[in-house]
Amino acid sequence: MQMYDIIRKKRDGKALSREELAYFISGYVKEEIPDYQASALLMAICFNGMTDEEISDLTELMMHSGDTVDLSVFGDLTADKHSTGGVGDKTSLAVAPIVAALGCKVAKMSGRGLGHTGGTVDKLEAIPGFNTALSAEEFIAQVEKVGVAVIGQTGDLVPADKKLYALRDVTATIDSIPLITSSIMSKKLAAGSHTIVLDVKTGSGAFMKKPEDACVLAEKMVEIGKRCGRKTAALITDMDTPLGENIGNSLEVIEAVGVLKGEVKSELRDVCASLAAEMVSLVKGISPEQALADVNECIDSGAAYAKMKEWIAAQGGNAAYLDNVSLFPAANYSLQVSAPVSGFITHTDAELIGKASVVLGAGRKEKGDPIDFAAGIILHKKTCDRAEEGEALCTLYTNIESTLTQAEQMILDAYSFGDAAPQKIPHVYKIIR
Repeated sequence: MQMYDIIRKKRDGKALSREELAYFISGYVKEEIPDYQASALLMAICFNGMTDEEISDLTELMMHSGDTVDLSVFGDLTADKHSTGGVGDKTSLAVAPIVAALGCKVAKMSGRGLGHTGGTVDKLEAIPGFNTALSAEEFIAQVEKVGVAVIGQTGDLVPADKKLYALRDVTATIDSIPLITSSIMSKKLAAGSHTIVLDVKTGSGAFMKKPEDACVLAEKMVEIGKRCGRKTAALITDMDTPLGENIGNSLEVIEAVGVLKGEVKSELRDVCASLAAEMVSLVKGISPEQALADVNECIDSGAAYAKMKEWIAAQGGNAAYLDNVSLFPAANYSLQVSAPVSGFITHTDAELIGKASVVLGAGRKEKGDPIDFAAGIILHKKTCDRAEEGEALCTLYTNIESTLTQAEQMILDAYSFGDAAPQKIPHVYKIIR
Protein backbone atom coordinates (compact mmCIF):
# COMPACT_ATOMS: atom_id res chain seq x y z
CA MET A 1 0.00 0.00 0.00
CA GLN A 2 1.33 3.46 -0.92
CA MET A 3 0.21 6.93 0.07
CA TYR A 4 0.36 8.01 -3.58
CA ASP A 5 -2.38 5.53 -4.50
CA ILE A 6 -4.58 6.61 -1.56
CA ILE A 7 -4.32 10.28 -2.58
CA ARG A 8 -5.12 9.46 -6.20
CA LYS A 9 -8.12 7.35 -5.22
CA LYS A 10 -9.67 10.15 -3.14
CA ARG A 11 -8.74 12.71 -5.80
CA ASP A 12 -10.84 10.67 -8.24
CA GLY A 13 -13.82 10.79 -5.86
CA LYS A 14 -13.68 7.17 -4.68
CA ALA A 15 -14.29 5.97 -1.12
CA LEU A 16 -11.29 4.88 0.93
CA SER A 17 -11.32 1.57 2.78
CA ARG A 18 -10.76 1.29 6.52
CA GLU A 19 -7.38 -0.28 5.80
CA GLU A 20 -6.32 2.66 3.63
CA LEU A 21 -7.42 5.18 6.26
CA ALA A 22 -5.61 3.15 8.95
CA TYR A 23 -2.43 3.22 6.85
CA PHE A 24 -2.69 7.02 6.58
CA ILE A 25 -3.45 7.72 10.26
CA SER A 26 -0.81 5.33 11.58
CA GLY A 27 1.84 6.52 9.15
CA TYR A 28 1.18 10.21 9.76
CA VAL A 29 1.25 9.89 13.55
CA LYS A 30 4.52 7.97 13.30
CA GLU A 31 5.87 10.69 10.94
CA GLU A 32 6.36 8.11 8.18
CA ILE A 33 4.06 10.11 5.87
CA PRO A 34 5.23 13.67 5.07
CA ASP A 35 3.09 16.79 5.47
CA TYR A 36 2.91 17.38 1.73
CA GLN A 37 1.19 14.03 1.13
CA ALA A 38 -1.11 14.45 4.12
CA SER A 39 -2.02 17.94 2.84
CA ALA A 40 -2.84 16.51 -0.59
CA LEU A 41 -5.21 13.95 0.93
CA LEU A 42 -6.90 16.56 3.13
CA MET A 43 -7.50 18.80 0.12
CA ALA A 44 -8.91 15.85 -1.85
CA ILE A 45 -11.30 15.17 1.05
CA CYS A 46 -12.31 18.85 1.07
CA PHE A 47 -13.17 18.72 -2.64
CA ASN A 48 -14.78 15.26 -2.81
CA GLY A 49 -16.14 14.64 0.70
CA MET A 50 -16.43 11.28 2.42
CA THR A 51 -19.15 8.67 2.83
CA ASP A 52 -20.70 8.09 6.27
CA GLU A 53 -18.72 4.87 6.54
CA GLU A 54 -15.46 6.67 5.72
CA ILE A 55 -16.16 9.36 8.33
CA SER A 56 -17.00 6.71 10.93
CA ASP A 57 -13.82 4.75 10.17
CA LEU A 58 -11.65 7.88 10.19
CA THR A 59 -13.12 8.98 13.54
CA GLU A 60 -12.55 5.61 15.21
CA LEU A 61 -9.00 5.36 13.88
CA MET A 62 -8.18 8.85 15.13
CA MET A 63 -9.78 8.07 18.51
CA HIS A 64 -7.51 5.04 18.94
CA SER A 65 -4.36 6.85 17.76
CA GLY A 66 -3.40 7.53 21.39
CA ASP A 67 -4.75 7.15 24.93
CA THR A 68 -8.43 6.82 25.75
CA VAL A 69 -10.13 7.52 29.08
CA ASP A 70 -11.87 4.62 30.83
CA LEU A 71 -14.96 5.83 32.67
CA SER A 72 -16.64 2.43 32.88
CA VAL A 73 -16.51 2.57 36.69
CA PHE A 74 -19.41 5.06 36.46
CA GLY A 75 -21.55 2.90 34.20
CA ASP A 76 -24.00 4.87 32.07
CA LEU A 77 -23.99 7.96 34.30
CA THR A 78 -21.24 9.90 32.51
CA ALA A 79 -22.13 12.93 30.37
CA ASP A 80 -20.03 15.34 28.32
CA LYS A 81 -20.78 18.37 26.15
CA HIS A 82 -18.85 20.04 23.39
CA SER A 83 -19.30 23.45 21.80
CA THR A 84 -18.01 24.15 18.30
CA GLY A 85 -16.82 27.52 19.61
CA GLY A 86 -18.05 31.07 19.84
CA VAL A 87 -17.88 34.43 21.60
CA GLY A 88 -19.07 34.73 25.18
CA ASP A 89 -19.75 30.99 25.27
CA LYS A 90 -19.37 30.20 28.95
CA THR A 91 -22.04 27.48 29.03
CA SER A 92 -19.77 24.69 30.34
CA LEU A 93 -19.13 26.66 33.52
CA ALA A 94 -22.85 26.54 34.36
CA VAL A 95 -23.94 23.33 32.64
CA ALA A 96 -21.37 21.04 34.33
CA PRO A 97 -22.47 21.74 37.93
CA ILE A 98 -26.18 21.66 36.99
CA VAL A 99 -25.85 18.19 35.47
CA ALA A 100 -23.68 16.96 38.36
CA ALA A 101 -26.17 18.28 40.92
CA LEU A 102 -28.83 16.15 39.23
CA GLY A 103 -26.88 12.95 39.77
CA CYS A 104 -24.89 12.60 36.54
CA LYS A 105 -21.11 12.27 36.33
CA VAL A 106 -19.37 15.02 34.33
CA ALA A 107 -15.79 14.01 33.50
CA LYS A 108 -14.79 16.64 30.99
CA MET A 109 -11.64 17.57 29.09
CA SER A 110 -11.68 21.07 27.65
CA GLY A 111 -9.41 23.23 25.54
CA ARG A 112 -7.92 26.69 25.58
CA GLY A 113 -9.06 29.58 23.43
CA LEU A 114 -7.43 30.52 20.15
CA GLY A 115 -8.41 33.41 17.92
CA HIS A 116 -11.81 34.97 18.52
CA THR A 117 -13.20 31.92 20.37
CA GLY A 118 -12.68 31.50 24.10
CA GLY A 119 -11.66 28.32 25.94
CA THR A 120 -13.16 26.77 29.08
CA VAL A 121 -9.75 26.00 30.59
CA ASP A 122 -8.69 29.66 30.37
CA LYS A 123 -11.91 30.78 32.05
CA LEU A 124 -11.54 28.33 34.90
CA GLU A 125 -7.91 29.38 35.44
CA ALA A 126 -9.16 32.94 35.98
CA ILE A 127 -10.33 31.63 39.38
CA PRO A 128 -7.26 31.86 41.68
CA GLY A 129 -5.85 28.43 42.54
CA PHE A 130 -7.96 26.41 40.11
CA ASN A 131 -5.97 23.39 38.87
CA THR A 132 -6.74 22.13 35.35
CA ALA A 133 -3.89 19.56 35.36
CA LEU A 134 -5.15 16.74 37.60
CA SER A 135 -3.58 13.30 37.31
CA ALA A 136 -5.75 10.50 35.91
CA GLU A 137 -6.24 9.15 39.44
CA GLU A 138 -7.18 12.57 40.86
CA PHE A 139 -9.55 13.17 37.94
CA ILE A 140 -11.49 9.93 38.47
CA ALA A 141 -11.52 10.35 42.26
CA GLN A 142 -12.98 13.84 42.01
CA VAL A 143 -15.70 12.73 39.59
CA GLU A 144 -16.58 9.94 42.03
CA LYS A 145 -16.72 12.27 45.04
CA VAL A 146 -18.02 15.56 43.61
CA GLY A 147 -19.69 14.45 40.39
CA VAL A 148 -17.75 16.83 38.18
CA ALA A 149 -14.16 17.51 37.12
CA VAL A 150 -12.92 19.61 34.19
CA ILE A 151 -9.30 19.47 33.07
CA GLY A 152 -7.17 20.37 30.07
CA GLN A 153 -6.67 17.80 27.34
CA THR A 154 -3.84 15.36 27.97
CA GLY A 155 -0.85 15.26 25.64
CA ASP A 156 -1.50 11.65 24.58
CA LEU A 157 -5.20 11.97 23.77
CA VAL A 158 -5.92 11.68 20.02
CA PRO A 159 -2.45 12.69 18.72
CA ALA A 160 -3.72 12.18 15.16
CA ASP A 161 -6.11 15.09 15.60
CA LYS A 162 -3.44 17.36 17.07
CA LYS A 163 -1.20 16.80 14.04
CA LEU A 164 -3.97 16.96 11.46
CA TYR A 165 -5.61 20.06 12.95
CA ALA A 166 -2.32 21.95 12.89
CA LEU A 167 -1.90 20.97 9.24
CA ARG A 168 -5.50 21.89 8.33
CA ASP A 169 -5.02 25.28 9.96
CA VAL A 170 -2.29 26.22 7.48
CA THR A 171 -3.61 24.49 4.35
CA ALA A 172 -7.13 26.00 4.13
CA THR A 173 -8.76 22.65 4.92
CA ILE A 174 -10.48 23.60 8.18
CA ASP A 175 -13.99 24.00 6.72
CA SER A 176 -14.63 20.40 5.71
CA ILE A 177 -17.58 18.68 7.40
CA PRO A 178 -15.97 15.20 7.31
CA LEU A 179 -12.75 16.57 8.83
CA ILE A 180 -14.57 18.69 11.44
CA THR A 181 -16.74 15.71 12.38
CA SER A 182 -13.82 13.32 12.83
CA SER A 183 -11.82 15.94 14.74
CA ILE A 184 -14.54 16.72 17.28
CA MET A 185 -15.94 13.22 17.70
CA SER A 186 -12.58 11.45 17.98
CA LYS A 187 -11.78 13.62 21.01
CA LYS A 188 -15.21 13.24 22.59
CA LEU A 189 -15.21 9.46 22.10
CA ALA A 190 -11.66 9.14 23.46
CA ALA A 191 -12.71 11.12 26.56
CA GLY A 192 -14.92 8.18 27.51
CA SER A 193 -18.36 9.58 28.41
CA HIS A 194 -21.41 7.45 27.62
CA THR A 195 -23.58 10.49 26.77
CA ILE A 196 -22.39 13.29 24.48
CA VAL A 197 -24.32 16.50 23.82
CA LEU A 198 -23.01 18.79 21.09
CA ASP A 199 -23.60 22.54 20.95
CA VAL A 200 -23.22 23.38 17.27
CA LYS A 201 -23.01 27.14 16.83
CA THR A 202 -24.17 29.00 13.74
CA GLY A 203 -23.83 32.64 12.70
CA SER A 204 -21.17 35.31 12.28
CA GLY A 205 -19.09 34.15 15.27
CA ALA A 206 -19.18 30.44 14.40
CA PHE A 207 -17.37 28.12 11.98
CA MET A 208 -20.75 27.24 10.46
CA LYS A 209 -22.15 30.57 9.25
CA LYS A 210 -25.46 29.12 7.98
CA PRO A 211 -27.98 27.08 10.05
CA GLU A 212 -28.37 24.53 7.26
CA ASP A 213 -24.61 23.83 7.29
CA ALA A 214 -24.66 23.54 11.08
CA CYS A 215 -27.49 21.00 10.80
CA VAL A 216 -25.51 18.86 8.36
CA LEU A 217 -22.49 18.88 10.69
CA ALA A 218 -24.66 18.10 13.73
CA GLU A 219 -26.39 15.19 12.00
CA LYS A 220 -23.04 13.70 10.98
CA MET A 221 -21.67 13.93 14.53
CA VAL A 222 -24.81 12.47 16.12
CA GLU A 223 -24.70 9.57 13.66
CA ILE A 224 -21.03 8.90 14.48
CA GLY A 225 -21.81 8.89 18.21
CA LYS A 226 -24.60 6.39 17.74
CA ARG A 227 -22.43 4.16 15.53
CA CYS A 228 -19.90 4.08 18.36
CA GLY A 229 -22.48 3.12 20.98
CA ARG A 230 -22.84 6.51 22.69
CA LYS A 231 -26.07 8.35 23.47
CA THR A 232 -25.65 11.50 21.38
CA ALA A 233 -27.67 14.63 20.63
CA ALA A 234 -26.92 18.05 19.18
CA LEU A 235 -28.40 21.51 19.65
CA ILE A 236 -28.06 24.09 16.88
CA THR A 237 -27.64 27.40 18.73
CA ASP A 238 -27.22 31.01 17.68
CA MET A 239 -23.79 32.61 17.49
CA ASP A 240 -24.66 35.50 15.19
CA THR A 241 -24.53 37.64 18.34
CA PRO A 242 -22.26 36.92 21.35
CA LEU A 243 -23.87 34.69 23.97
CA GLY A 244 -24.75 36.68 27.07
CA GLU A 245 -23.29 40.08 27.89
CA ASN A 246 -19.77 39.34 29.19
CA ILE A 247 -16.78 38.46 26.98
CA GLY A 248 -13.42 37.72 28.60
CA ASN A 249 -12.29 35.15 31.12
CA SER A 250 -13.04 36.60 34.58
CA LEU A 251 -16.05 38.43 33.17
CA GLU A 252 -17.50 35.20 31.79
CA VAL A 253 -16.98 33.36 35.09
CA ILE A 254 -18.89 36.17 36.79
CA GLU A 255 -21.79 35.86 34.35
CA ALA A 256 -21.91 32.05 34.67
CA VAL A 257 -22.06 32.43 38.45
CA GLY A 258 -24.94 34.87 37.91
CA VAL A 259 -26.86 32.20 35.98
CA LEU A 260 -26.55 29.71 38.85
CA LYS A 261 -27.41 32.34 41.46
CA GLY A 262 -30.59 33.11 39.52
CA GLU A 263 -29.43 36.65 38.76
CA VAL A 264 -29.03 36.18 34.99
CA LYS A 265 -32.25 35.32 33.17
CA SER A 266 -31.21 36.11 29.60
CA GLU A 267 -30.74 33.84 26.59
CA LEU A 268 -27.60 32.58 28.34
CA ARG A 269 -29.69 30.83 31.00
CA ASP A 270 -32.03 29.46 28.32
CA VAL A 271 -29.17 27.90 26.32
CA CYS A 272 -27.48 26.52 29.46
CA ALA A 273 -30.77 25.00 30.63
CA SER A 274 -31.45 23.45 27.22
CA LEU A 275 -27.98 21.85 27.04
CA ALA A 276 -28.15 20.57 30.61
CA ALA A 277 -31.66 19.18 30.09
CA GLU A 278 -30.57 17.24 27.01
CA MET A 279 -27.67 15.68 28.95
CA VAL A 280 -29.90 14.75 31.90
CA SER A 281 -32.61 13.38 29.61
CA LEU A 282 -30.18 11.05 27.82
CA VAL A 283 -28.40 9.87 30.98
CA LYS A 284 -31.54 9.22 33.03
CA GLY A 285 -33.83 8.14 30.21
CA ILE A 286 -36.49 10.71 31.08
CA SER A 287 -38.39 13.03 28.75
CA PRO A 288 -36.70 16.28 27.66
CA GLU A 289 -39.61 18.19 29.20
CA GLN A 290 -39.16 16.55 32.61
CA ALA A 291 -35.41 17.04 32.40
CA LEU A 292 -35.85 20.76 31.66
CA ALA A 293 -38.18 21.14 34.64
CA ASP A 294 -35.61 19.39 36.86
CA VAL A 295 -32.84 21.65 35.54
CA ASN A 296 -34.78 24.84 36.26
CA GLU A 297 -35.64 23.61 39.74
CA CYS A 298 -31.98 22.77 40.33
CA ILE A 299 -30.99 26.34 39.45
CA ASP A 300 -33.84 28.03 41.33
CA SER A 301 -33.27 25.99 44.51
CA GLY A 302 -29.58 26.93 44.67
CA ALA A 303 -28.45 23.28 44.31
CA ALA A 304 -26.54 23.98 41.08
CA TYR A 305 -24.69 26.94 42.61
CA ALA A 306 -23.78 24.87 45.69
CA LYS A 307 -22.40 22.18 43.38
CA MET A 308 -20.38 24.78 41.48
CA LYS A 309 -18.72 25.97 44.70
CA GLU A 310 -17.99 22.38 45.74
CA TRP A 311 -16.46 21.64 42.33
CA ILE A 312 -14.29 24.78 42.21
CA ALA A 313 -12.99 24.18 45.76
CA ALA A 314 -12.25 20.51 45.01
CA GLN A 315 -9.94 21.56 42.17
CA GLY A 316 -8.09 24.08 44.32
CA GLY A 317 -10.02 27.19 43.28
CA ASN A 318 -10.89 29.92 45.76
CA ALA A 319 -14.69 29.56 46.00
CA ALA A 320 -14.89 32.87 47.91
CA TYR A 321 -14.56 34.56 44.50
CA LEU A 322 -17.90 33.04 43.49
CA ASP A 323 -19.69 34.36 46.58
CA ASN A 324 -18.12 37.79 46.08
CA VAL A 325 -17.27 38.34 42.41
CA SER A 326 -15.88 41.80 43.19
CA LEU A 327 -12.76 39.95 44.39
CA PHE A 328 -11.77 39.30 40.76
CA PRO A 329 -9.07 41.82 39.78
CA ALA A 330 -10.37 44.73 37.72
CA ALA A 331 -8.60 45.97 34.61
CA ASN A 332 -6.68 49.24 34.95
CA TYR A 333 -8.29 50.87 31.92
CA SER A 334 -11.84 50.97 30.58
CA LEU A 335 -13.66 52.78 27.79
CA GLN A 336 -17.34 53.20 27.07
CA VAL A 337 -18.20 52.81 23.38
CA SER A 338 -21.20 54.97 22.47
CA ALA A 339 -23.74 54.64 19.68
CA PRO A 340 -22.78 56.90 16.74
CA VAL A 341 -26.43 57.24 15.65
CA SER A 342 -29.91 56.56 16.98
CA GLY A 343 -31.77 53.48 15.80
CA PHE A 344 -32.40 49.80 16.21
CA ILE A 345 -29.39 47.51 16.27
CA THR A 346 -29.89 45.26 13.24
CA HIS A 347 -26.74 43.16 13.69
CA THR A 348 -23.98 42.65 16.25
CA ASP A 349 -21.11 40.85 14.52
CA ALA A 350 -19.96 38.21 17.01
CA GLU A 351 -16.68 37.41 15.28
CA LEU A 352 -15.58 41.04 15.12
CA ILE A 353 -16.50 41.59 18.77
CA GLY A 354 -14.53 38.46 19.67
CA LYS A 355 -11.53 39.77 17.76
CA ALA A 356 -11.81 43.07 19.65
CA SER A 357 -11.62 41.16 22.94
CA VAL A 358 -8.42 39.49 21.70
CA VAL A 359 -6.91 42.92 20.94
CA LEU A 360 -7.71 43.96 24.52
CA GLY A 361 -5.79 40.91 25.82
CA ALA A 362 -8.63 38.49 26.61
CA GLY A 363 -7.60 35.96 23.95
CA ARG A 364 -4.68 34.63 21.93
CA LYS A 365 -3.51 35.57 18.47
CA GLU A 366 -1.00 32.71 18.52
CA LYS A 367 -0.91 29.48 20.50
CA GLY A 368 0.99 30.09 23.72
CA ASP A 369 0.27 33.82 23.94
CA PRO A 370 -0.39 35.03 27.53
CA ILE A 371 -3.94 35.98 28.52
CA ASP A 372 -5.09 38.91 30.64
CA PHE A 373 -7.88 37.42 32.76
CA ALA A 374 -9.30 40.87 33.57
CA ALA A 375 -9.56 42.04 29.94
CA GLY A 376 -12.77 41.86 27.98
CA ILE A 377 -16.03 43.49 27.01
CA ILE A 378 -19.42 43.94 28.65
CA LEU A 379 -22.21 44.49 26.14
CA HIS A 380 -25.01 46.86 27.09
CA LYS A 381 -26.86 46.72 23.76
CA LYS A 382 -27.27 43.82 21.33
CA THR A 383 -29.18 42.92 18.18
CA CYS A 384 -32.86 44.00 18.30
CA ASP A 385 -32.22 46.62 21.03
CA ARG A 386 -32.73 50.32 20.36
CA ALA A 387 -29.90 52.75 21.09
CA GLU A 388 -29.95 56.52 21.11
CA GLU A 389 -26.99 58.49 19.80
CA GLY A 390 -24.37 58.72 22.56
CA GLU A 391 -25.87 55.85 24.57
CA ALA A 392 -23.47 53.13 25.75
CA LEU A 393 -23.19 50.12 23.47
CA CYS A 394 -20.56 48.37 25.57
CA THR A 395 -17.61 48.90 27.90
CA LEU A 396 -14.08 47.77 27.08
CA TYR A 397 -11.64 46.58 29.75
CA THR A 398 -7.87 46.12 29.44
CA ASN A 399 -4.53 46.51 31.19
CA ILE A 400 -2.91 47.83 27.99
CA GLU A 401 -4.28 51.32 27.39
CA SER A 402 -2.94 51.52 23.83
CA THR A 403 -5.33 48.74 22.69
CA LEU A 404 -8.50 50.73 23.43
CA THR A 405 -8.57 52.81 20.23
CA GLN A 406 -8.26 49.82 17.90
CA ALA A 407 -10.78 47.78 19.86
CA GLU A 408 -13.25 50.70 19.90
CA GLN A 409 -13.15 50.96 16.11
CA MET A 410 -13.69 47.22 15.76
CA ILE A 411 -16.73 47.43 18.03
CA LEU A 412 -18.21 50.31 16.02
CA ASP A 413 -17.68 48.28 12.84
CA ALA A 414 -19.45 45.31 14.47
CA TYR A 415 -22.68 47.22 15.14
CA SER A 416 -25.22 47.91 12.37
CA PHE A 417 -28.19 50.24 12.79
CA GLY A 418 -31.55 50.64 11.07
CA ASP A 419 -34.95 52.26 11.45
CA ALA A 420 -36.78 49.05 12.33
CA ALA A 421 -35.98 46.19 14.69
CA PRO A 422 -34.90 42.99 12.89
CA GLN A 423 -36.71 39.70 13.30
CA LYS A 424 -35.56 37.91 16.45
CA ILE A 425 -33.37 34.85 15.91
CA PRO A 426 -34.14 31.78 18.07
CA HIS A 427 -31.49 30.95 20.67
CA VAL A 428 -31.91 27.24 19.89
CA TYR A 429 -32.73 26.59 16.24
CA LYS A 430 -33.13 22.84 16.42
CA ILE A 431 -32.37 19.76 18.52
CA ILE A 432 -31.13 16.65 16.70
CA ARG A 433 -31.61 13.44 18.67
